[in-house]
Amino acid sequence: MTANAPLRVALVGYGLAGSVFHAPLIGATEGLVLDTVVTSNEERRAEARAEFPDVRFAATPEEVWARADELDLVVIATPNKTHVPVARAALEAGLPVVVDKPIAGTAAEARELARLAEERGLLLSVFQNRRWDNDFRTLNRLIESGELGEVQRYESRFERWRPQLKGGWRESGDPAEIGGLLYDLGSHIVDQALVLFGPAVRVYAESDARRPGSATDDDTFIAVTHASGVRSHLYASATTAQLGPRLRVLGSRAGYVKYGLDPQETALREGLRPVPGSSWGEEPQELWGRIGSGESPLTGGGSPVPTLPGDYPAYYAAIAAALTGKGENPVTALQAAATLEVLEAARRSAREGITVTLPTAPTAPTAPSDQEPQA
Repeated sequence: MTANAPLRVALVGYGLAGSVFHAPLIGATEGLVLDTVVTSNEERRAEARAEFPDVRFAATPEEVWARADELDLVVIATPNKTHVPVARAALEAGLPVVVDKPIAGTAAEARELARLAEERGLLLSVFQNRRWDNDFRTLNRLIESGELGEVQRYESRFERWRPQLKGGWRESGDPAEIGGLLYDLGSHIVDQALVLFGPAVRVYAESDARRPGSATDDDTFIAVTHASGVRSHLYASATTAQLGPRLRVLGSRAGYVKYGLDPQETALREGLRPVPGSSWGEEPQELWGRIGSGESPLTGGGSPVPTLPGDYPAYYAAIAAALTGKGENPVTALQAAATLEVLEAARRSAREGITVTLPTAPTAPTAPSDQEPQA
């Protein structure tokens, strides 16, 4: 990289994660340019070329390692089981790395990668984009302002109604694939809970495969007791015929209830792109959550709370800042390891029907600041 030149990014994988999330957000970030896409699939190459006419292609990650001196960052958006070996190879090639969640199948593997990155003096970050969801940003503001008082119970739901299986590695019963909702949506809801309320000390979970032919979990509940005393009830499901509130947060002064998912994923899937000065991430007033005490939001009780816009572009803006010495890593591998400890405990709890006490209380991640650079 020369002075004022953009950081050159290689994106490994151009499936759902690569094409819908990473490539558009990289392309929208000042200071980054999508240089190379690693895929041997001709249809995916054509799709990438249509949006990024100057992009180069590689058939394998090894082709990228061979010209590591031409690149400034590798983003790994491949199937879960490949995250650890591809990230390790990228770090060994001397390249900073962003890995899609989950970074690994175990906390031990995440810590191993963190040690390697530290030894090499390289950035290793995990794409936890849901820290920049509109509802999460709004709740974080309410907690910081003290409007809820002392939070006592936190309920978070990522529920969907998808009664038919789609197939693919995400629904595979092979443990090596690291599929199922526990490690998919569970990675988001656990990470958010730890960001808000700190380390977990106890975990209880129920996990089921409810759809006909399902080989892995598609309906999971996780109860987390935090060292702070807050209790988090977390739901991830593909079998919910009637959706509950996205967030229900009960404090000593008031409660906050919010329905509906952040609009950014839908917008990205529809081909929309974040543009500075646009209404990106905003939602209509009728979807705002409500805050109150003793009233039902379903009957108009409480007061509407304007939802802060979702801001996925802030993640890669923070990555660009970290790579140029102007900011911190927005999501570290050790933070991801703390999330994986909870997920591993949840899997054991569901399997054995027990409550798992965590042996240590790792340092919790912190919520992203609204002062982070914007794309």
